[in-house]
Amino acid sequence: MTREPEVFPPDWADAWGDDGYGLWAEFVVRDVRQRMRWIEPGTFWMGSPANEPGRFEDEGPRHRVTISKGFWLADTACTQALWTAVTGSNPSRFNDDPLCPVEQVSFDDVQTFLAALRLVGVDGDAELPTEAQWEYACRAGTDTPFHFGAMITPQWVNYDGNYPYNGGAKGEYRQRTVPVKALPANRWGLYQMHGNVWEWCRDGWREYQDRDEPDPEGPQGGASRAARGGSWLDFAQFARCAFRSRNVRGRRIHFLGFRFALRSSAE
Repeated sequence: MTREPEVFPPDWADAWGDDGYGLWAEFVVRDVRQRMRWIEPGTFWMGSPANEPGRFEDEGPRHRVTISKGFWLADTACTQALWTAVTGSNPSRFNDDPLCPVEQVSFDDVQTFLAALRLVGVDGDAELPTEAQWEYACRAGTDTPFHFGAMITPQWVNYDGNYPYNGGAKGEYRQRTVPVKALPANRWGLYQMHGNVWEWCRDGWREYQDRDEPDPEGPQGGASRAARGGSWLDFAQFARCAFRSRNVRGRRIHFLGFRFALRSSAE
C-alpha cells in the first residue's frame, strides 16, 4: 500500500497540496470551494470492544477491516453553500449561515446531488462512503470511543451537553447546527465527524461477523441506509466512532446530512 493516490492531482481538482494532515485537493463550484482529503488504504478495528461505556450490541463483534483502496473524502459535511451552488435550492431548517451543513436531505436527494456535480463541471465520480470507510476515516488511526480519546466535551463536538459521556461534566447545548469548520478536525483533517449532523452512508445494514473483512459493504437494496456520527440534538454516547444508526432512505430531518467521497474518472 502506498501513500500516494494513483492519480495526483485528480482531474477534478482546481488546487492541491500537502500539509500537516496529508494530501488535499479542492474543486470550485460557482465560487464555493470544497476541500477533499486523501484517505490512505489501511486496516483498523471496526466496532467497539465489549467494555466500551455506552456500547450497543450491534457494534460487535469488533473485527479487523481492511480498506484496500484509498479514497478522497470531503473534509466537512456538505455545506448549504455547496448544495445551493449545485442545486439552486436550500432545504435546511437552520438556513441562516451558508457554512452550516445542509440538512433535511434524504438519501435519494443526496444521490441526485452527487449526479449533478458532473453537470456543474466536477469531472469525477462522487459517492457516499460505505459505513466501513466512514468509521475508518472518523477514527483516523485511533481505537478510542472518540478520535479525541476516551472523552468529549461541547468545546470539541456539537451535541446535547446535558447528556455527557461516561460521567463527564455537563456542558453547552447549542440546540442547532454550527458551521462545518467551527470545531476541531481529527488528525486526518476531517471536521466534525462527531456531532453536528448525522451523515448518510452508501450501504444498508450489515451484521458484523467475528472475522477479518476486506472492504465490507452492507446491502444496496432495501428501504434504509446506515448513518453515522451523531448530531447536535443527541446524547454524547451516540457520537462515538462505533455507534451505528440507520434511517429510511426517503427521510428528511433537521439533524441528517452527509459528506461525500470523490475519485478521478481516470482511476
